[in-house]
Amino acid sequence: MSEGADSGTRDNASEAGPWADALDELARRRAFAHGLGGAAAVEKHHAQGRLTIRERIDALADAGSFSEVGSLTGQGLYEGDRLVGVTPAPYVMGLAQVDGRPVAIGGEDFTVRGGTSWSGDRKKGGQGGFVEDLAHQYRIPLVNLIDGAGGSVTSITRRGHSVFPGVHGFERSVQLLGEVPVVCAVMGTAAGGPAGRAILSHWSVMVKDTSHVFAAGPPVVERSLGQKITKEELGGPAMAVATAGTIDNVATDERQCFEMIRRYLSYMPRNVWELPPLGERSDPPARAEEELRRIVPENRRRPYDMRRVIRLIADAESTFEIQPTFGKAVITCLARMHGHVVGFIANNPMVNGGAMDVKAARKQTHFIELCDTFHIPLVFLVDVPGFLVGREAEAAATLREGMRSVYVGLQATVPIFTVVIRKCYGMAGMGTTDKNGLDLKIAWPSAEWGSLPIEGGVAAAFRREIEAAPDPKAREAEIEAGLRANASPFRTAEAFGVEEIIDPRETRSILCRFIEAARGRMQTTLGPKPKAGVRP
Repeated sequence: MSEGADSGTRDNASEAGPWADALDELARRRAFAHGLGGAAAVEKHHAQGRLTIRERIDALADAGSFSEVGSLTGQGLYEGDRLVGVTPAPYVMGLAQVDGRPVAIGGEDFTVRGGTSWSGDRKKGGQGGFVEDLAHQYRIPLVNLIDGAGGSVTSITRRGHSVFPGVHGFERSVQLLGEVPVVCAVMGTAAGGPAGRAILSHWSVMVKDTSHVFAAGPPVVERSLGQKITKEELGGPAMAVATAGTIDNVATDERQCFEMIRRYLSYMPRNVWELPPLGERSDPPARAEEELRRIVPENRRRPYDMRRVIRLIADAESTFEIQPTFGKAVITCLARMHGHVVGFIANNPMVNGGAMDVKAARKQTHFIELCDTFHIPLVFLVDVPGFLVGREAEAAATLREGMRSVYVGLQATVPIFTVVIRKCYGMAGMGTTDKNGLDLKIAWPSAEWGSLPIEGGVAAAFRREIEAAPDPKAREAEIEAGLRANASPFRTAEAFGVEEIIDPRETRSILCRFIEAARGRMQTTLGPKPKAGVRP
């Protein structure tokens, strides 16, 4: 080769840079990764109204904030030493921001091998892995976008042996529940491990018509039990959200799902070592709503709209209800009071007269644990005649679940504020108070309380006297009237058995003052909650 030719070659290499081939290789591999399962698979996925994992992350996270980790992970296809293709790992994850705050985020892409699990030198995520380590090490929320069926029996052939359950366990997943907010969104069909991961969260959501969650799918059910059942019947929102309460909320489509995730995270601190963020404080604490004077009917048996009560008390447009279609005898929602995040637990007189059934008890327990973990004060709006009674209630173990809720409430360390709207009876009523804290109980003039409602109590305590009377019904009414005079909330206030009786219009201003004052105390209790004893 002549000196001139040699010089020209060096000049061309210099212009392209010393790592031109390697950078070209990087670009090719990134292109393979972003191709996911291929154009045909992605088009089919879109036709079902579903986004790919990177599209989902882009829709949820702040624009341009996603830094992917492990983008080149996958299985390369070679012809000799030449790379001709890559099957990317189904799991995509990394660091992003939501409303300016960092989150660890990841999820499977169904277009790549149906989102089934993939393993290499290090797990990316899905059950443990880098994304959970990122949330743990940096103390930031974890968002799981689940769209995969987990493991497959075909892995036996690949490995040459079956794997004992728990080799890739949930240890980090469980640890995170005491450290950072964990959100799981079921974006497609989740069975097995991914379904379990959806449950190991503080809040979960699924998408109407496209999401399903179950321990095992219809083929396994049919083979095991002989039952023919569709995915929708087995694990659609009607079953998973409304009937079983396996998943907390349902979104109408993926876009609304991401809006709900952003909304939920806005109430959460980054971790248990921080307090929840203060929100906008434009709604005056002294706002007094005239409607509150009239909202409770004089007829004790008539229901009213407890959700309306919450909206009238809380900061305007600040409520976010959790599990609205499950355990409907209790309403649980996050909200703000003069910018401070609070958790409302309110009995719903439109369902069972507000009596606590087994589903409502489970729902209340979970919500107390959520708020206690992330230092969110609790406000009970009480109208509960007690635990639901009767044969079906006993068969459902209502008493056990109800007392578990009382147990968890008594272990809570956050400030608890009790507002008795109407009825507060029995052990269910006891579970709305702050026995280990200040135990501030305020009541409306419509309030009543006791071990059990007068009607049922009179029928039991005075049974013989009533039966012996010439007119049993008249005698029963006479006894009830006499007892009700002594059951006036003002009599209890005289004994300082209730701390204050208030005009309903004053509820917001009083709560705002005490919640503001309690913030200093919560600063002293930051960090993970100590493990309690074995729960019943």
